[in-house]
Amino acid sequence: MSICSLSRRALMAAVAVSVFASVPVLAAEKKYDAGASDTEIRIGNTYPYSGPASSYGIMGATEAAYFKMVNEQGGINGRKVKFISYDDAYSPPKAVEQTRKLVENDEVLAIFNTFGSPANSAIQRYLNAKKVPQLFLATGASKFNDPKNFPWTMGFQPNTRDEAHVYVDYIRKERPNAKVAILYQNDDFGKDYLEGVKETLGPDYKKYVVAEVAYDISEPTVDSQILRLQASGADVLLSFSTPKFAAQSIRKMAALNWKPMHIVATASASAAMVMRPAGLENSQGVITSSYMMSPDDPSWNDNPDMKAWRAFM
Repeated sequence: MSICSLSRRALMAAVAVSVFASVPVLAAEKKYDAGASDTEIRIGNTYPYSGPASSYGIMGATEAAYFKMVNEQGGINGRKVKFISYDDAYSPPKAVEQTRKLVENDEVLAIFNTFGSPANSAIQRYLNAKKVPQLFLATGASKFNDPKNFPWTMGFQPNTRDEAHVYVDYIRKERPNAKVAILYQNDDFGKDYLEGVKETLGPDYKKYVVAEVAYDISEPTVDSQILRLQASGADVLLSFSTPKFAAQSIRKMAALNWKPMHIVATASASAAMVMRPAGLENSQGVITSSYMMSPDDPSWNDNPDMKAWRAFM
């Protein structure tokens, strides 16, 4: 709910600026940026509806359903939202191609919540050069917090490096003599987490970390990586991976009967996308974190936002 309410305020602010600018010319026709009119607001994004990160496609489908509900309730100040979402298959070149289509052919007012560090990295310079808002990115990569150089880009997720700091602090407290192994995705997503660990540990990095192993998103499995990490003698595993590979890791570790403290990044905290596919019996003891209210937590049942979310769902 917070993503969409923030988006609404941002889009309405853009429309309000255009309306305000035209007020002195009383008889003049209202002027808006491309993608906005008296009756419609066009916004777009790309999501991995296919490819190795396709489990995240449900998020794009949910956004489409949300804007459908907004339109059925009268839209935004009478304007209907036309939400256009294309498949980028978790491929940066494809994200660039589809984003250009959204801007140059569909003439959207803003790009909203495009998924992933690789895709957002690929389109950031283009959107800022075009002065098209790149709003509420579905990534926590620290590089997107750079308003001086990229004023048209605005994230919303917690910073992934800060998240890594939290995990390291937890390990130091719970396992002061830990031997840490790190599995990370070999792109902007995984590398940002890795840098967060290095920042936090500083000169103690080699004292704690006994192995770091990367995988490419195109690889079919991470079984060989898990074997290498187990062989390191680690008693803590930090997994900075997307859902498909996080689930594979949990299954493989269970098959090997390897039971280190296993910390999984927020990106793979989902019970539906990771824990159940990996086997709930295999997922016992996995440690992760979340920055949103969980519908599985009964303490949120009386919260107005949770009630609104349940009604929407």
